[in-house]
Amino acid sequence: MSNYHTPVMLQECIDGLNIRPDGTYVDVTFGGGGHSREILKHLGEDGTLVAFDQDADAQKNLIADDRFVFVDQNFRYLKNFCRLHNTYPVDGILADLGVSSYQFDQAERGFSIRFDAELDMRMNQSSTLTAKDVVNNYTEAELHRIFGIYGEIQNAKSLANTVVTARLNTPIVTVADLKNAISARIPRGKENKYLAQVFQALRIEVNQELEALKDFLIQSADVLVSGGRLVVMSYHSLEDRLVKNFIAKGKFSGEVEKDFFGNDQKPFDAVSRGAITASNDEIEKNNRARSAKLRIAVKK
Repeated sequence: MSNYHTPVMLQECIDGLNIRPDGTYVDVTFGGGGHSREILKHLGEDGTLVAFDQDADAQKNLIADDRFVFVDQNFRYLKNFCRLHNTYPVDGILADLGVSSYQFDQAERGFSIRFDAELDMRMNQSSTLTAKDVVNNYTEAELHRIFGIYGEIQNAKSLANTVVTARLNTPIVTVADLKNAISARIPRGKENKYLAQVFQALRIEVNQELEALKDFLIQSADVLVSGGRLVVMSYHSLEDRLVKNFIAKGKFSGEVEKDFFGNDQKPFDAVSRGAITASNDEIEKNNRARSAKLRIAVKK
C-alpha cells in the first residue's frame, strides 16, 4: 500500500472524523487504503466502513474485514450506494481528492508530464472520454474554456489556437506530441508549472472532477447524521474553493440563504476556522503534502 500512495495528514483526517467505535464511516477515495485502514483501527466490532473508488487498480488493495464494504463507483453516487448497502445515514465522510501517487507513477495512464505515453488520464478506465479525445476533437472555444478555467492558464486563448492548428497536420496522441505542439507557448523557466496546469485542465475535463465534487458535497449533507463529520482534503484552488464555499454557505457561489427569521440556511458548520495544512516535517517527507488543504465540518 505504501508504494501506492502515502496518505497526507493521516492523523489530522482521523482526528477530524471524531470516530465512534460503533459508527458508520465512508472513505470516498479509497486508493491505496491508507486512510481506510486507519479508520478501521478505531472502529469496534459493530462499526462499518464503506469505501468508494472508481479506479480498477485500487481493488488490488482491498481489505479483508467483515466491517469493510467496497463500492467500485465514483463518489458522485454516494447517496445511492449508501442506501443500496444499508449504510444510510452515516457518522462521517472522508474525501482525499486528486490523483494518487500511484496513478501519477503509472506511465501508461498518461497523468504525468514525466513520462511519454498515450494521452489518457481516465481515473475510471472503463469510461470512454480520454485526454487524447479532448485535445483532438474539442473546438478551439471549448479548449480555451478548459485551459482558462480548469488550468487557470493566462495565455489559454493562444494555447487553444496552437493546439487546434497543430492537430491539423497530425493528431496529438502522446504526452510528447502535446509538449512539442505547445512548446512555443510555454514560458521559459516555468516549463514544469505550465505543463502541470495544462495536464490538470485536461484531467479535470476527462474525469468531470468538479461536477463530481459538487454532486458529492450536496449528497454528503443528506447522507450524514446530525453531528456527523465531513472531512475533505484538496490539492488545488478550484477544489478547495468549492469545498470552502459549500461548508460556509451551503452553496457554491453567492451569499448564504436565510430563512424567514434571518437564520442562515446551510447544512454545515466549519470545525476549523480555516484550512488545515501539513507540517513542515510532513512536507519534507512527502512533497505532495505541500499543496494539501484540509477542511472539516460538522452537520447541523
